[in-house]
Amino acid sequence: MRIEWSSPLTVLGGKQADKVVKETGFATVADLLAHYPRTYVEKGRLSELADLVEGDLLSMVGEVVRSELKTYTDRRTQRQAYRVLLQVKGEGGTLAMTFFAKSRGVATFHENVFRPGAIGMFSGKLKWFNGRWDLNNPNYRMYGAEGDAAEALAKMPDLIPVYPAAGKVDSWGLEELIGLALDLVEEIPDPLPGAIRQERELLTADQALRWIHRPDDHRQLGAARKRLKYDEAFVTQMVLARRRAEHRAEPATPRPRAAGGILDAFDGRLPFTLTAGQVRVGDEIATELATPHPMHRLLQGEVGSGKTLVALRAMLQVVDAGGQAALLAPTEVLAQQHLRSMRAMLGDLGEGGQLGGAEVATRVTLLTGSMNTATRRQAMLDAASGEAGIVIGTHALLEDKVQFCDLGLVVVDEQHRFGVEQRAALTGKAGTPPHVLVMTATPIPRTVAMTVFGDLDTSTLAELPAGRGEIQTSVVPVRVQPAWLHRAWTRIREEVGKGRQAYVVCARIGDEPPPEEGPDLHSVEDLAPELSGGPLAGLRVEKLHGRMTPDDKDRVMQAFAAGRVDVLVSTTVIEVGVDVPNSTVMVIMDADRFGVSQLHQLRGRIGRGGHAGLCLLITTAAPDSPSMERLTAVAGTRDGFELSRIDLEQRREGNVLGVEQSGRRSFLKQLSVLHDEDVIVAAREEAAAYLEQDPDLTGAPVLAAAVAAIEDSERAAYLDKG
Repeated sequence: MRIEWSSPLTVLGGKQADKVVKETGFATVADLLAHYPRTYVEKGRLSELADLVEGDLLSMVGEVVRSELKTYTDRRTQRQAYRVLLQVKGEGGTLAMTFFAKSRGVATFHENVFRPGAIGMFSGKLKWFNGRWDLNNPNYRMYGAEGDAAEALAKMPDLIPVYPAAGKVDSWGLEELIGLALDLVEEIPDPLPGAIRQERELLTADQALRWIHRPDDHRQLGAARKRLKYDEAFVTQMVLARRRAEHRAEPATPRPRAAGGILDAFDGRLPFTLTAGQVRVGDEIATELATPHPMHRLLQGEVGSGKTLVALRAMLQVVDAGGQAALLAPTEVLAQQHLRSMRAMLGDLGEGGQLGGAEVATRVTLLTGSMNTATRRQAMLDAASGEAGIVIGTHALLEDKVQFCDLGLVVVDEQHRFGVEQRAALTGKAGTPPHVLVMTATPIPRTVAMTVFGDLDTSTLAELPAGRGEIQTSVVPVRVQPAWLHRAWTRIREEVGKGRQAYVVCARIGDEPPPEEGPDLHSVEDLAPELSGGPLAGLRVEKLHGRMTPDDKDRVMQAFAAGRVDVLVSTTVIEVGVDVPNSTVMVIMDADRFGVSQLHQLRGRIGRGGHAGLCLLITTAAPDSPSMERLTAVAGTRDGFELSRIDLEQRREGNVLGVEQSGRRSFLKQLSVLHDEDVIVAAREEAAAYLEQDPDLTGAPVLAAAVAAIEDSERAAYLDKG
């Protein structure tokens, strides 16, 4: 029987195929064959145990050299139970394994399977027990019984694939089904144009897939990975090249700078000099706004580098040219902060149509989902009539009933919270395509920017304005030194005594259920009264979190900004955009529960007023754990680009093209945007060149289908998000 690449997975027959479909959602043979091995185990080789830590996943092939059945009393049931103790020998050492069984029958089965001389492959998590490494109840596959060791080893491949488990389907179940599919499938279609494949001396897609699943040696595996990496890079860059081509083909209303307008008036009042970076990026944006094609630009920079000021100047240029600007923020707290800071920067230039407003003033309006009906109706009227030159809002701006008079510029703050389709929902409200400026305070390495934001040109603000204070960051390991937590509260009292203010950040609000696994995390609702009645008694302590009413959140933030609150106990709603120059201390509870970039963002809330800052990362993480390694990295540098690399190393790049940008659903399986820059650069150039000669991909139907699949999946993901 021969099957097609696009055949339903169920054509493979049997319960295993049905189980894989149910557990993984794979629909076709192509979906199955795109599930690549996680790693490969060399026959007879035992990993260097000295390089491993408890909890690491270990896979090995070895010979059972000792097997012993023992009984013990189960502490939970007080009944007799059984365990089979093994010693398995691989190249370079032996490893202990323990198989537990509740019944004598299961124990006897294990005893018979694991007779000395049997050869097997074992995979499980390492545990340190009684002074030795041990695998508890590992998955296994036996290749030969007693006396057949040499024959079993001879029949085994030199490289044995280990697949990521998919639901209840283990590696061996996937290996068997994938092997059957490879035996039955016809030649696998190739998405890469032949000329490009030959120029780069790459395998065919058919050969690459067969070698990635069944390599005879490392040479074949390397060749397969090289081809599949290029496929991922080329198809990704083709999607992005099509977006760029679409953008370039669109018309836009030019918004040139007007002499004597609100922007000139604003610049004339600035009480400080723009940094060289702000001038350079501002000129880039001003030039693009004046063109008849829409600008699509990413503005990235360190926390506090002045991105908001650059964006405001771009908005004022558009207002001078007769248009409107909309700023999309991910949270109400951030939207409110933008409103306050822009009104403060503009003064009477932001009071258009009001008594006391300047002659060339505009109006700044806020629109969020929690506004009362009358306020919301007035904000929508200001936007639709054109009275408001600048409209700031949350996801509420994306609603169909929100309209603009002449939307000329869309500014998206904290891009990682929004996807391509959400940007499109807002830009679609303009008569002609508006210019788009996307901002992020999470610095992005060049290759990540090229891939994740390949449809955008990139500007970077690397320098900080003068007057920023130094920030000392320290990890406080309370598991090792519990008394150090008291010292953290003492440091807050000392800073408040100098007239400064402090943040205490928690991972939970307090009214949600605690995590099922791991320690109970500190919460805002519990910690705030505990501090105000204990170590911070006498200080003015307030709490802030996302479930408070908008009025209460705004009241607390205004009080904190005005200095009427000493200590703000908050969730991560203060992560971005919040600017209180007098705050100098931040204590982050359960810091190991936050990502690297998130910790960097939070830390950026202090030291903004010229005073030195102190950030304390409180953790119960084990000294040699990955969590502690992550916290140490944050404490060791304020370089956001370096921290971004560390963050991406730990959580992978995510779905780099869609609205889901977490590491769990990555489109990239072989390609690393951090380590394969040369591949990405080459694919970007060749994708653009190919698109020029075949814009509709009519000469490459397999490539067209691969590109369409990604574009369709993005749209589906956006619709799923609602």
